[in-house]
Amino acid sequence: MAITPVGQASWTAEGEDLVARLERGDVLFFPNLPFAVEPDEAPLFSPDILSSAKNASFDPASGRTGGTTLEGADRERLSRLLSRFSHRAASLVDLVLPAYRGRLQRARASFRPAEVAGRTTSWRKDDTRLHVDSFPASPVQGRRILRVFSNVNPEGRARSWRVGEEFEPLARRFATCLSLPWPGQAALLRAIGVTKSPRSAYDALMLQLHDRMKEDEGYQQTAPQVAFDFPSGTTWAVFTDEVSHAATAGQYQLEQTFLLPVDAMLASDRSPLRILERLKGRALI
Repeated sequence: MAITPVGQASWTAEGEDLVARLERGDVLFFPNLPFAVEPDEAPLFSPDILSSAKNASFDPASGRTGGTTLEGADRERLSRLLSRFSHRAASLVDLVLPAYRGRLQRARASFRPAEVAGRTTSWRKDDTRLHVDSFPASPVQGRRILRVFSNVNPEGRARSWRVGEEFEPLARRFATCLSLPWPGQAALLRAIGVTKSPRSAYDALMLQLHDRMKEDEGYQQTAPQVAFDFPSGTTWAVFTDEVSHAATAGQYQLEQTFLLPVDAMLASDRSPLRILERLKGRALI
């Protein structure tokens, strides 16, 4: 794993092809790529806008904004901010990840105005602990989770991360703790409303891996990891299902999620799906 600086300074101009770096597990760091916040959006920069614990969200497919207490003109202003960032992030990945054009599904965008450090939460929801991303309610069925982040902190404060080891040794470390779901489990979880679509064996294993990592205090302390501060006014992109990470401090971040089919990758054997299939000796989707 590496933090790889990229000289890209525009959301809309052609840049270098970064697919190979992304697929080898690098965090693509754009130190010269700020996201501009409009003056009338300044009142949105308060954790008081949240109705949920961590973020306000925007669905580009429906245009719906959630997770906020805002109403009326203020809610519309938040929607415009998130929609603009969502479009900028989509433009960026099209430019620097040309092999994925037409294959990426744009999922939710979010705004995280709450301070990460010191937040009281359960260990399962504690993002200051190293983890890989998995969605409990929205199974990805083996698709990759690509995320683009921008630190828009108006006070110039950094977003602090820890970045952990490569996925294959991580998966091998916890492999004996990961059990395959029992027959009918996916249908039951969907029927009772726990998931929005059937949870594949892959999704079940990834969710367990997320939990086993977070609950293991020894692993959190001794796992290979590096600390890195993303300054205000910078952007970064990473496969968060592969790169173990923890956000340890910071406030005011924008994030856009994309989903990518494994067969769109240049080196699909590096995907978490293929690695877990090798470890378990069977197909997982």
